[in-house]
Amino acid sequence: MKNQELLLKAIQKKVQNKSLLDEVAKILSISYDAAHRRISLKSKFSIDETILLCNHFAIAMDALFRKESKFILDKTNTIKSIADFKLYLEKSITLLQPYNNKNSSIYYSAKDIPLHYTLGGSLFSKFKLYVWLNILTSDQNLSFENFAMETSLLQESTRLVSVFENNNRIEIWNDTTINSSLQQMYYFYEAGLLHYNNALLIIEDIKNIIIKIEQEVRNNTTSFELFYNELLLLNNTVLFTNEKQASFFIPHNMLSYYVTSDAQICNEEKDFIFNQLKNSMSITKAGKKDQKIFFNRMYQKIDFYTSKIKNYLVE
Repeated sequence: MKNQELLLKAIQKKVQNKSLLDEVAKILSISYDAAHRRISLKSKFSIDETILLCNHFAIAMDALFRKESKFILDKTNTIKSIADFKLYLEKSITLLQPYNNKNSSIYYSAKDIPLHYTLGGSLFSKFKLYVWLNILTSDQNLSFENFAMETSLLQESTRLVSVFENNNRIEIWNDTTINSSLQQMYYFYEAGLLHYNNALLIIEDIKNIIIKIEQEVRNNTTSFELFYNELLLLNNTVLFTNEKQASFFIPHNMLSYYVTSDAQICNEEKDFIFNQLKNSMSITKAGKKDQKIFFNRMYQKIDFYTSKIKNYLVE
């Protein structure tokens, strides 16, 4: 199919029952006769007209005209400073604006505690940013107590959290989902970069996250469903979907993400996630015993690291 035919077909899908002729003439500010010549392929769109139409109808030119086996990915910025993290939050919010409503669904494969639980004004939130920057930069000697976080980040992070909380969330966890945060806390405590009291407070914040999730499960919150999968290694991929579009986020360099709204990729990922869900237990819909077993595993890990901190002795 020729490129102009591809574009016209994509526009027709967008306008649905409206007149394609009327829409093209209106957007390009041309006569009906001129619009008809373009629609009937008797004359070609100029480059400027093509860009104008694609921008107006939110049609990705790379997705429309590329070869079938090639895909274009957007990427959140690489984080090496607090300023980078702020830009990361701002871009993430922009990318997720189409899903900032209750008609969207989020599928989260939680290798680690999902991002929206680790953002905000808690000590744990500050610690996670400290860990990310410590790992992603060469400056690894700054103690947590000397680490300063801009208050403006709280507002940006709160906006991002609201996108998650205002949607239908389907999260897949396993026994190792909280491991990395607990191990990170112990690593920096053992390295002398995190004080005893803060280490215990961070563990308490992690425990409060699990308590909050358990309450949501027990209350059978309609906008949240938690699954347990013991077969697959989870990978922190996130799929956002609604009736009009989808976006798939693929982890890159720990915190950064590659992002695509390509329909084929998103549909393939959705099929893969649904297959994961078939092999997972819905903790939300499980009986009280299975729910208790799942959350007790989390609390036992938390108690274990609490004990390690309290009983830690330097030889």
